[in-house]
Amino acid sequence: MKLHYFSISNLRTLLLASFLLAVVSCNQTSDSTTGETNEVADDSGQLEPLTTENAVEVLSAYEEQHEDSLAVISTRHGDIKVRLYKDTPLHRANFVRLTKAGFYDQGEFYRVVKDFAIQGGDSDEREMSQGAYKIPQELNPNYFHKRGALAMARYGDERNPDKESSSHNFYIVTGQSVTEEELRAFEAQHEMEYTPEQIQTYLEQGGEPGLDTEYTVFGEVVEGMDVVEKIEQEPVDGSSWPRQVVKHTVKIVNE
Repeated sequence: MKLHYFSISNLRTLLLASFLLAVVSCNQTSDSTTGETNEVADDSGQLEPLTTENAVEVLSAYEEQHEDSLAVISTRHGDIKVRLYKDTPLHRANFVRLTKAGFYDQGEFYRVVKDFAIQGGDSDEREMSQGAYKIPQELNPNYFHKRGALAMARYGDERNPDKESSSHNFYIVTGQSVTEEELRAFEAQHEMEYTPEQIQTYLEQGGEPGLDTEYTVFGEVVEGMDVVEKIEQEPVDGSSWPRQVVKHTVKIVNE
């Protein structure tokens, strides 16, 4: 199942947020290398589907045994290296677990909205099942939707008032420029306060503050934003699906 998102200036935010929410379907894998990092041995094909009842228990136990925090997403445009935050433990464990089992090697970037985000993790041709479960939100004020943020998609508040994350649909923020006036408006709207450093980052790099406090950010791009930008430029159809499939594979790596 594939999901959608939210965004900037209230109308744009609401319209694009649906991009991070909805459930659709997509396609395939990728072909690139992991650069100069060392690939971590995986458990390909070994994935026991989770349920709502056991997801937190299984992911909590997995998190204690796996400290991996670097992954490389490979596509036909090149590689994107992401760092996973250790203080979003359930989301990190979930991403690592799916990656090591080879689940994400059957996925693709199936939705692309220029100046907003690229979304991946799913495919119409997937053969592996992850089970029907959601991840409890791990909203952290230290992590925000700056350009390059890695976050998990989810269903909207009406059917998901606890803001639980999708089991597998993720997105990388591209975003657009933001003014301080807009940031102050988002602070009031979301009843939160940005640090001076966060404000500076948004002003210098851009992003999607309209998504803050709504979706769990659990990592960020550390190398390969140029690849994200290439994917962002893919021609799309009326549903924001790339006209040419952008398959991806994901590997856990050591520095």
